[in-house]
Amino acid sequence: MKGYVQVYTGDGKGKTTAALGLALRASAAGLKVYIAQFVKGMEYSELKILRNLSDSIMVRQYGRDCFICRAPVEEDRRLAREGLKDVWDVMCSGQYQLIILDEANIATHFHLFSVDDLLDLIHGKPEDVELVITGRRADPRVIAEADLVTEMKEVKHYYQKGVKAREGIEK
Repeated sequence: MKGYVQVYTGDGKGKTTAALGLALRASAAGLKVYIAQFVKGMEYSELKILRNLSDSIMVRQYGRDCFICRAPVEEDRRLAREGLKDVWDVMCSGQYQLIILDEANIATHFHLFSVDDLLDLIHGKPEDVELVITGRRADPRVIAEADLVTEMKEVKHYYQKGVKAREGIEK
């Protein structure tokens, strides 16, 4: 099977959710999935169920916590760069057919690793690996290299009315 590069970006809700839905579909079809979550180090509800699928889906987090409300520090950059190196190794191992780089676009936006590093990974992708990159603010060069780009557009969101992230829905 030929693998492609997919990008899920935009300011709307659902980028990670779409990627995880693809991971479940791939797992059900017998494919092995590796999910690298950049920026994230917190416990999310979806991680609880994915742990039960560890034979087919591996999840690794390369972040301490979500720093959207603060500036990233050197530890954030170190973890993200370590994650990108791990993804290189995993991608070249031949063990996984689907690799998801969750919030990699945000990682490049905050200079945790460079867009050039992400492009190198895209260019080094084996022919039979599907690569999915999520996160707001996808760099135009990443978009240009992708085979499929989906932009999630926020039309209306209840956050604007003060609704906090809800367990099982947003977190």
